[in-house]
Amino acid sequence: MRTIGLLLATLFALSGQTPSTAPAAVRHLVYEFGYNTKAASSGNGTGTTTIAISGPLPDGSVMISGTDYWWNTARPRATNTCEVHPNGGVSCTERPYAISPIQLTLFPLLAAHYFNGLSPGGKSSWKQTYKVKGAIIPGATGFAGQLYTWNCTFELQGKGPIPKAGAAVLVQANGTLVQQGGRYLQATSKQRIAYDTAANVPVAVSDVRTHLPQTNVYNKDLVDLKLTKDSEKH
Repeated sequence: MRTIGLLLATLFALSGQTPSTAPAAVRHLVYEFGYNTKAASSGNGTGTTTIAISGPLPDGSVMISGTDYWWNTARPRATNTCEVHPNGGVSCTERPYAISPIQLTLFPLLAAHYFNGLSPGGKSSWKQTYKVKGAIIPGATGFAGQLYTWNCTFELQGKGPIPKAGAAVLVQANGTLVQQGGRYLQATSKQRIAYDTAANVPVAVSDVRTHLPQTNVYNKDLVDLKLTKDSEKH
């Protein structure tokens, strides 16, 4: 074995190459969430979602894994891993193709170029158009396990710095999510985002989704998020 190792080292030395041992960069985030309630450390409908971001890939996309831990449950939900494209597009292409209602809000906002339209002063308007391909688990559409593509269009407007919030800027977003195939369901989304321009991540999000056509009195989802940990901040 030692001989093989020496031979490999010699070959790399002669070729001018060195073995690549550096691991992919991974950033870890933790958000408290509230589903149909405000984000909190405890209480019905609350929990935490842990995020691992690795990459970037050559096209600027990143791989994002998210695990939702609901309050007062013994085990976390399954970890969902999707490719998130620079413009906010999400592709969950490995079985079970799942993405949770919490992740449906958060994953696009972690895309590399999603907030590129924000001016240095934090006051500007821009548009994001992208696709989400995944099986959104109950609470968002009711179609558990079924893979669909959603066309998403958002109009965003920077409202400027948030007082006493460091580098955070308020961004308001209004958008639509339109299902392709299936029953052609739709949803509107109204978001208020506190975006940290130094850390390049949202630190707080409120997302109200209204589902169409309305099939019962509960046709709205509220996803509320608050960042509590960031591995790039010590």
